[in-house]
Amino acid sequence: MEKLYAKSGPEWTSLEDHLLHVAFAAKAFAKHLKKNEELAYKGAILHDIGKAHPAFQERLFSNARKSKTFRHEISSLFFLSIFPADEYEVLIEMIIGHHKSVKNDAGEKGLLDLEKGYDYLDYHLGKWEEWSVKAIELLNNLGIHASTITKAQALQNIDFVITYCKKKTKERGYSEWRGLLMGADHFASAVINDTEKHIKKAFKNPNLCFFNRTSALYPLSLIDNFRSEKKHTIVVACTGAGKTDYLFKRCKGRVFYTLPFQASINAMFKRVAHSLKDTNPELDIRVLHAASCVVKRKNDEEEESVLQSLFGSSIKILTPHQLAAIAFGMKGYEALLLDLNSCDIILDEIHTYSGISQSIVLKLIEILKANDCRIHIGTATMPTILYKKIIELLGNDVLETSLSDEELDKFNRHRVFKINSFEDANQIISNSTTHNEKVLIVLNTVDKAQQVYDLIKESYPEIDKLLLHSRFRRCDRNEKELDLIGLDNEGNPIQTFNTSNKACIVVSTQIVEVSLDISFDVMITETAPLDALIQRFGRINRKRTTENAETIKDVFVIAPPESTKDAKPYDIEILKRTFNVLSNGEILKERELQQKIDTVFTEINFLKIEEHAVFKSDGRISIDKLTHSREPILMQLLEIDSVSCIRESDQDEYENSYFERRLELEIPVRYFSVCKMNQSEKGNKPFIIPDKAYDLEKGLFVKEIKEENFNSKFQIL
Repeated sequence: MEKLYAKSGPEWTSLEDHLLHVAFAAKAFAKHLKKNEELAYKGAILHDIGKAHPAFQERLFSNARKSKTFRHEISSLFFLSIFPADEYEVLIEMIIGHHKSVKNDAGEKGLLDLEKGYDYLDYHLGKWEEWSVKAIELLNNLGIHASTITKAQALQNIDFVITYCKKKTKERGYSEWRGLLMGADHFASAVINDTEKHIKKAFKNPNLCFFNRTSALYPLSLIDNFRSEKKHTIVVACTGAGKTDYLFKRCKGRVFYTLPFQASINAMFKRVAHSLKDTNPELDIRVLHAASCVVKRKNDEEEESVLQSLFGSSIKILTPHQLAAIAFGMKGYEALLLDLNSCDIILDEIHTYSGISQSIVLKLIEILKANDCRIHIGTATMPTILYKKIIELLGNDVLETSLSDEELDKFNRHRVFKINSFEDANQIISNSTTHNEKVLIVLNTVDKAQQVYDLIKESYPEIDKLLLHSRFRRCDRNEKELDLIGLDNEGNPIQTFNTSNKACIVVSTQIVEVSLDISFDVMITETAPLDALIQRFGRINRKRTTENAETIKDVFVIAPPESTKDAKPYDIEILKRTFNVLSNGEILKERELQQKIDTVFTEINFLKIEEHAVFKSDGRISIDKLTHSREPILMQLLEIDSVSCIRESDQDEYENSYFERRLELEIPVRYFSVCKMNQSEKGNKPFIIPDKAYDLEKGLFVKEIKEENFNSKFQIL
């Protein structure tokens, strides 16, 4: 028989292999979810059999766009009557929507969308008598007893599918079978020939005994109430008190650990992987954020890095925005809900979220609780009004933990000075570098950070310096983070920046606020909301030992701007109240922080996202079954880097590389900054930007993303 393919280059996976791999995964997932394994196997074998169609096979070998839409899911369901009638409904739910919404799909390519257009059934049948024979032969090879199906039977089958989908999309809710198949298909497509090997590591609870360590320097490590039978947790403690260990000790199963920024989750991934390697020799730990960054682990086989977003990891480290798919019913939300069910969810540094992000996190707490998850919340600071709202959502089954005033007094580490502008910091920087100190400068926007970095380069040519923000190619960003942290893969110092013995200057945005394990000597920072500002201070004088526990170091806070526009991305009134509540020239006392926080945050606007959320506060589900929402909802609500772009000179390498290298070449960016640019058809379909808009040292220049800046040698004539 002529070889049929499911995937084009560089993998060139045969259709038979792909169906088998998805079937392995589907059976394993069904077993974990206590569903019918044999039915899961059948759906997995059937789901892509439509790829045997000549239109699909021709498309794999051609880059030309087809004028007509071909959806292999439709052609797969022509074979429905091979199976018993009592299995039809489950098989339909697994197959018809495993790529597209059945209706109102973003590309108008769902089954019920296509009914509005051309005679799609005739096109999807094609030369039925020829290609269906190959599909039937393949089904028999894979253990599905199948005989010839006539064209009339095929049309009868799809008529049943259409009727069922029209009925189902009038119901509200979601299909677990659809989620199961999507999870299995994604898993097998990622690891290809090693599906069986990786499945064996899925759904394993991690051994977290490492986090039972104790030290007088970390007061939370000495508190043994973590053994409480209360289901949920909320712990408020300052940076360096042992919060991460405490949160992990509260976990009983697989763990989803959330942090707000890419830099913080990359750093936490490395930290946790290193900590648990001895007690978990085959630990399946993954990292995932809005842009699906890859962090390579020592001795990992190459394909393992493509498992980042997949079902069944023992520990997954990500941002809450990655979980937002479940709140908004975005593509793949059913699979994510199944994966999250009954797991431990750590929401760390929850105070960093504001506005819409804060509303999303609160909505997630509501949904996760309903999904039988154990929710553990950690924060350094939190307005009382927010604390009360979280307790209201979690109910009475919550273990509440905080430090005493006496313990808090041991964490007084910073003296705050107010300055009027960055120009006032010039002498401070000069004096600090003269005394061989490490200086951290934090700005609130990428543009401002790039401008200040230029000034530092000009003024301090001989001093080691680094610029870090979110808009670098991921390969460049990872190198910068490694340089900043100053440790090799084994945790040994490499004498750069954080572990260097000489003066250095790092300019950054707020991405340094959370979980980057660095300890500098002096900070100059723009005013941020007080809770975030305190987190920034945590990168100064961070390392506590018995010798330096009482050391105080200086932080300099620049007065907020006058205009609302210049205050972005923050609220100008919050910035002004923050600056006013700080005492100039005095030690910032940890025991007084709560009062200061509540002075700044007199009210919290719990912005309503109910109209967009598909899981309502009253328990209703508002989304139609077998559908998902269009992704731009999240892009419009959040000002986050929600898509990717690549340099024009990287396009050829990107389109001819494997998954891992493609991710390394991508630059996270906001949709509206690049939406007018062309997109690649490969990988994550990144937008193509001119080389002139990117610099290895300074990153992406959004203002230079325009047509006239493209290099003609990279353009197709």
